[in-house]
Parts: sequence; structure tokens; C-alpha cells
Amino acid sequence: MAGRLEGKVALVTGGTTGIGAAAVRRLSAEGAKVYFTGSKEEPARALCDETGATFSKLRVQDAAGWPGLIDEIIAAHGRLDVAFANAGTESGDGSIEDVGLEGWNNIVAVNQTGVMLTVQNAILGMKRNPEGPVGSIIINSSMNATRPLGNYVAYSVTKAAVCALAKSAAVYCGQKKYKIRVNAILPGVVETPLITQIMNAQPDPAAARAMYEGMAPMGRMAQIDEISGLVAYLASDEAGFISGAEIAIDGATTAGMMGV
Repeated sequence: MAGRLEGKVALVTGGTTGIGAAAVRRLSAEGAKVYFTGSKEEPARALCDETGATFSKLRVQDAAGWPGLIDEIIAAHGRLDVAFANAGTESGDGSIEDVGLEGWNNIVAVNQTGVMLTVQNAILGMKRNPEGPVGSIIINSSMNATRPLGNYVAYSVTKAAVCALAKSAAVYCGQKKYKIRVNAILPGVVETPLITQIMNAQPDPAAARAMYEGMAPMGRMAQIDEISGLVAYLASDEAGFISGAEIAIDGATTAGMMGV
């Protein structure tokens, strides 16, 4: 729905590729002024040219960098209405037997501490809005929060942890009488450019695609525009009474067993 985010200011972390980039496009298309973070400067420039969004190079786990980014957004637009805590990583993960401490700490730093800092600083920014604390915060978790992967222990654990973070922050904001909503989305397999690259690199790309598509009872992967559409809805005033929710968007993958 074009224009439903008109007048709002949004922040997307990990916005240079995949779901993050799709969210930058969707929020911009619906009228928001968008800031996004990441580390990939070349795709960031292209996305800025395409959407009119503003890029800020920031590692989400860098606590010292956050106040300056929030100050920059407030100085430019006078407010912050939406934050999509999207940045995440799987790099260095493994099974409980194989994962190394360095890999574990890196994933926790990005997926858990980085999300906490995003939520914390978004709330601080939203409290500076002219009408008082108001806004919407969306955390990108995963269906693996409820269906953990045996070979991605750190990823699974951190994605579960940020669901608890969303609920805790939502309850806190409600108790403080802040009009700030906090929710988590739990995507299933999404057909991002990275997944497409992985499938095409397999000896039998068609078989790889069939495997990914067969994970969901709906028989396909999610499209990135479907994920960004959910983000835009939760960012909008239409979702004004949704807070503390875990919303699965996985084609019924985690709803039950498909049987044999």
C-alpha cells in the first residue's frame, strides 16, 4: 500500500543485500525516509541511488557507534519511527561438538548483542520523537528459533534468544506507557540471491531447488518481497495493537509434521 509509511523515518540494519535490501526498497516505496547499515559499500551506493535511502557503515555489535547514528538520524529528520533489526550471520558455526569459541562469539556478537543494541538504541531514539516515545521495532529471527538446526548451534540459539528479547522489550515498553511496539518475524527458507547462488553451485541445481522448496508444505520458498511486505505491515499504524508477537512466515514449515 503505497504511502502508508509517509512521514515516517526508518532504520534497517544489514541493509545492503537480501532481506535487508528488500526492506530498504519496500519501506522507501511506501513513503518512509530510510537509513540502513552494513559493511558492503558498493551495493550500498547502488541501493542509495535506487531508493534515495541513506547508508551508514556500522557493525551492529559496535556499541560505541550507535549513539552517533541515532543522533545523525534525529538531526536529519527530527524523529525515528521504525527499526528493522535484520543484520545477522552464520559464519563460523557448527554442531555443538564442532563449533569453536571464536565462531560462537562472533555469531552471538552480531545476532544477539547486535540486535539488543539495535533495539536499545531504537527505543532511545524513538523517545526523542516530538510527540513522545512512539514507533515500531521488528527483529528478524528465523524458523530455526523453534526448530533448531543440529549443525548450526550458535545461529539457532541466537535466533531463539532474540525472540525472548522482542517479548521482554515489548512488555517493558508497554509497562512504561511507551507507544513503541516490538515484534519478531520468523522466516523460513527465503529465495535470496545467496540461496540462489548456493543452489546454482550444486552439481544438480534442480535437485537442490527441489530440496529447498520441499521443506515447506506450501511447496516453495518465500520470496524476499513477501518478507519485506510483513516488515512494512508491522511498521505501519495498521499493526498498532501487535506487540510481543512471534510471527512465522515459513509456508507452514513449522506448523506440524508433513507425514510420510
